[in-house]
Amino acid sequence: MLPALLAACFFALNATCAARSVRTHGTAVANLGRLAIATLLLGLFAHTLGGGFASASLPWFLLSGVIGMGLGDLGVFAALPLLGSRLTVLITQCLAAPLAALGEWLWLGTRLTAAQVAWGVVILAGVAVAIMPSRSDPPKVKVRPIGFLFGLVAAAGQGFGALVSRKGVNVADAAGEAAHNAAFGLTAAYQRILAGFVFVILWFAVLRWLGRLPAAPAGVSAADRRRGLWWMLANGCAGPVLGVGCYQWALATTPSGIVLPIAATTPLLAIPIAWWLEGDRPTRRALVGGVIAVAGCVALTASR
Repeated sequence: MLPALLAACFFALNATCAARSVRTHGTAVANLGRLAIATLLLGLFAHTLGGGFASASLPWFLLSGVIGMGLGDLGVFAALPLLGSRLTVLITQCLAAPLAALGEWLWLGTRLTAAQVAWGVVILAGVAVAIMPSRSDPPKVKVRPIGFLFGLVAAAGQGFGALVSRKGVNVADAAGEAAHNAAFGLTAAYQRILAGFVFVILWFAVLRWLGRLPAAPAGVSAADRRRGLWWMLANGCAGPVLGVGCYQWALATTPSGIVLPIAATTPLLAIPIAWWLEGDRPTRRALVGGVIAVAGCVALTASR
């Protein structure tokens, strides 16, 4: 449970760092920059202290990176302008967990107890209460139905990416590898990030060829761009390095149907960070949802 919670914390910090980075460098540069930083740092670890490319599970983690960090992230970016951030996060987080749990049961035979399922649902309900748009607080964009399809793609990418990672852990276990420690998780994170990085490079290359590459922000000073580089570095370290590393560590020891509901608390953990760094005060509903989700996490941990 600890690595899953750490992953959620690092992902929450990553959200603020990513927003600052995008403001100064734009979506394409910020996204490619964070993945380049993560690939370099994780690669240095994997090829010195980790397993590099020696694991029997390498093809599975590469595939997981294409699905989760490639197709999944593209689904998120496509859904954001059509649904707004909160609806996109809500659909992605609340559908990824049941999709992964169902897939792991059908494919790998992993069964969750009734208590684990129930407390996982409580966590997701708390997330929904906290971030669900309402009449008094509607989405900041005009919601378009096609956005829900992209949201489903994002959820499937995250859920099935986690599922394929679990398959990779099983393959490593069968090969006699030590697949249940932090070093293995960081090596698996490197393999996933590398595949996702290559996928994103190819995607942005196609967009540039089609003339659809997102433009860089206008009116940004040279000083702001230099400061933005530090946010890009923090974005790469917090999310793809530490966040994904802990996430893979969690998946190496715990079924995806348990890991993903805890990871889904990321937007709730981002609330105090946004309050601290951005001055964005949380609403009463966000606090109530946070209490529900945290109570669900505590109960899920106790139910193991």
